[in-house]
Amino acid sequence: MRMRLAATALAILAAGLLPASAQQDPFQNRLGGALPSPSITTPNLPPSLPAAEPEAQLSLSALLSGPGTPLRQGLAWRIYEDRGDGTRPAIVARSNEAEPHFNLAPGTYVGTVTYGFASASKRLVMGGQPTTDTLRVAAGALKLAGAVGDQKIPPGQVMFSVFVPVGTNSEGRLVRSGIKTGELLRLPEGTYHVVSTYGESNAIQRADLRVENGKVTEATLNHRAATVTLKLVAAPGAEAFAGTAFSVLTPGGDTIREAIGAFPQVTLAEGDYVLIARHDGQVYTREFKVESGLDRDIEVVAKSG
Repeated sequence: MRMRLAATALAILAAGLLPASAQQDPFQNRLGGALPSPSITTPNLPPSLPAAEPEAQLSLSALLSGPGTPLRQGLAWRIYEDRGDGTRPAIVARSNEAEPHFNLAPGTYVGTVTYGFASASKRLVMGGQPTTDTLRVAAGALKLAGAVGDQKIPPGQVMFSVFVPVGTNSEGRLVRSGIKTGELLRLPEGTYHVVSTYGESNAIQRADLRVENGKVTEATLNHRAATVTLKLVAAPGAEAFAGTAFSVLTPGGDTIREAIGAFPQVTLAEGDYVLIARHDGQVYTREFKVESGLDRDIEVVAKSG
C-alpha cells in the first residue's frame, strides 16, 4: 500500500517538473499540429462614390418688354427638364407667384411664364449654386365695352369674341369668346379682330384693334340697335296673350329670332322686319321697323284678316 502511494506521488512530482514544451497544449490538434490562431478579415468594399451636387434655388421674375414694367399678377410659371434627346420635356415644377423660387438639382431646364395669352421662355442651367433670372414678356391688353349712341350697354347684355386674322380671313383663329365688358384680356403684341354681340340676335359690330407692348387698348364698339318687346293683344294697349310663339323675319323671309311667351324681349339691329305670332292655331303678322336706341313695344293685334 505504501509502495503505491509513493509511486503516485513521484508521478505527480515528475509531471510538475516537466518543461512547458513537454506539457499538453489544450488547443493541440488531435490529428497533428497546433490549431491556427483565429483572425478577423476586412470585407472588400467598392471605392467611395463622389458626393452628388446639392440642389440650389432658382429665383425668377417677369418684365413687360419695352417699358420693363414688373409683372406682379396673372402669371403661370412652369419649369421643364431639358433632356436634350428630342423627347418631350417633363414638368418638374410650377408656380403662380409673381417671383417664384424653385429648388433644382444640377442640370439643364427650360423656364416658361404665361401672362394671359402671351408667354416667354428661357433655357436655364443649374450647377449647384443659387441662380436668379428674368424673363421678358411681349404683351399688351384689350379692355372692351359696348354702347348704343351715347348710352353704355349693361355688361350682362353684350359679349365679345377676339380673333387672330389669317390671310384674308379676319376670323381666322379664335383667341377667346364670351369676353365680358371691362375684362382685361392679355395678348401678345399684334392686330386682332373683335366681334361684339349685343343680345342674342343680329345686333353685331366688328372692329380691328391693335395691341401694343405694355399698353392697354380700350375700345367701345357702338351698335345701331334697339330692344323691342313682342306682344299679341286683342286690341292696342290690351293685355298680352300668354303662350304666344313669335318669329322675327327679315323682309326676305330669313328667320332672325324665335321666342315664346306673353311679352318676350328681343334685341335687333336697326332695320325692317316681319313679325309672325301664333296662338291657339291662329297666325297673325305685322311689319315693323327698328330704330337705333329706340326701345319700344311691338304689338300684333289678334284679329281676322
